[in-house]
Amino acid sequence: MTDPFVHVDDVAKRWKGQLGVEGITLSIPRGSFVALLGPSGCGKSTTLRLLSGLELPDEGRIHIDGRDVTTAAPSERNLSMVFQSYALFPHLSVAENVVFGLKVRRVGAAERREKLRRALEITGLLGYEARKPGELSGGQRQRVALARAIVANQPLCLMDEPLSNLDAKLRASVRKDIKKLQVDLGITVIYVTHDQTEAMSMADMVVLMKDGHIQQTGAPEDLYYRPANTFVAEFVGAPPMALLDGAAVPGFERAAKVGLRAESLRVAEAGQGRLTCRVSECEFLGSETFVGLTHPAANGLTVSMPGLKHIPPGEKLEIDFADEDLHFFDAKGNRVGHPDTATA
Repeated sequence: MTDPFVHVDDVAKRWKGQLGVEGITLSIPRGSFVALLGPSGCGKSTTLRLLSGLELPDEGRIHIDGRDVTTAAPSERNLSMVFQSYALFPHLSVAENVVFGLKVRRVGAAERREKLRRALEITGLLGYEARKPGELSGGQRQRVALARAIVANQPLCLMDEPLSNLDAKLRASVRKDIKKLQVDLGITVIYVTHDQTEAMSMADMVVLMKDGHIQQTGAPEDLYYRPANTFVAEFVGAPPMALLDGAAVPGFERAAKVGLRAESLRVAEAGQGRLTCRVSECEFLGSETFVGLTHPAANGLTVSMPGLKHIPPGEKLEIDFADEDLHFFDAKGNRVGHPDTATA
């Protein structure tokens, strides 16, 4: 196996004794797209700042491209950064802000123009070259910051929720552009987001965090189909995985918790279902309707039904599912095997 391009070894960061992150260990291949995912306050931005050199770890080591950069300055790490704050020069135009770093490094005028044109095209800013940041919307200013990172063409790019100020349609478009750029240039991207759609659609590897610790690292499909614990199960997926008390699931009473995805549930004929629930709400999404269900022993039950469905709240609905679609968790919330082969 080749050495990882970025290696984080048991890194910890604390402020006045308060936990920032603890025991962070990551091996990131060259040319990969890695998403640091999790709720607010989980430590994903702290991890990114440690990688960038804006914060120094209390414990552990950080290597980038074979070099120990644990205490190195950001300028010595051969990386570009896009953070939530735009950090633009207010007196410079869009074009001047984007190519500022290239001018500092004495890149030729012709190359600067070509890099500028491509970056502005990717970020939808062509025609805005002469405007000042004060004449732009918040979303446009964020796109200038993104364009500045693109022209830097460093082998590692760190992004901290760069699309947070864009509207939904533009966010989806720029998301595709970032991914295409990363693949075309072969750069390594580490991308912080709380949006699982961004993480699951863009990343080769997702690092899901909670309370300063990594909960699971793997391909998006690994987190979705084989969640390591109940936190992962409920965080990843829309709707999230439903969790039931094992005692309520016929045949699996030994399991502490049983998990089910919405697509694994189906509506059964009266008297033919394995669980009897009541409808709480219907959410129409165009091609399907998510029907929310309540059950005394379940949390977050949702069944997906094709097309438009109107089912009155409170109406009884029986559901069925296949045994092979069940996920099992122990009393601590950790994933286990079949309850007949593992102690739950």
